[in-house]
Amino acid sequence: MAYDVAKLLSMTQQELDDLFKASPAGDIPNGEAEGTAIIAPGTVYSEAVAKVVNLFAWQGKVFDAEKGFLKNRISAFGFEAIVAKVYKGPSWLDGKECIVLDYSDTSVVAHYIRDEIRLISPGFYLGKVYWGKDRLIDFCLKF
Repeated sequence: MAYDVAKLLSMTQQELDDLFKASPAGDIPNGEAEGTAIIAPGTVYSEAVAKVVNLFAWQGKVFDAEKGFLKNRISAFGFEAIVAKVYKGPSWLDGKECIVLDYSDTSVVAHYIRDEIRLISPGFYLGKVYWGKDRLIDFCLKF
């Protein structure tokens, strides 16, 4: 099945979790990715919330695969800030390999945040956001 942002926004939380569990980690990405927050998945609010978050808060991530780091593109101006270490490790969702975006040693602001991503189609990743061990939201990255 081909996935795009609209498809992910229409999926339920269970469908997103199942897709994540069924997907491979893929290679650690490199370069700039457009990000979309998936909040209230499968509801009529999901697309509107994603647009607001994109416009005012978070626009995506810029990966440096060689150095194992990324920066988030934030604010309406797309500033690159909030650094994370990037490496492969076990997912907190199912214990299988994923790409971990770890802010614990690189950010005072996002110290308790951990993201996990998996490749769902070429150049397209589905992600999970954790605060401590609690799951918050999903997101996707389009390269």
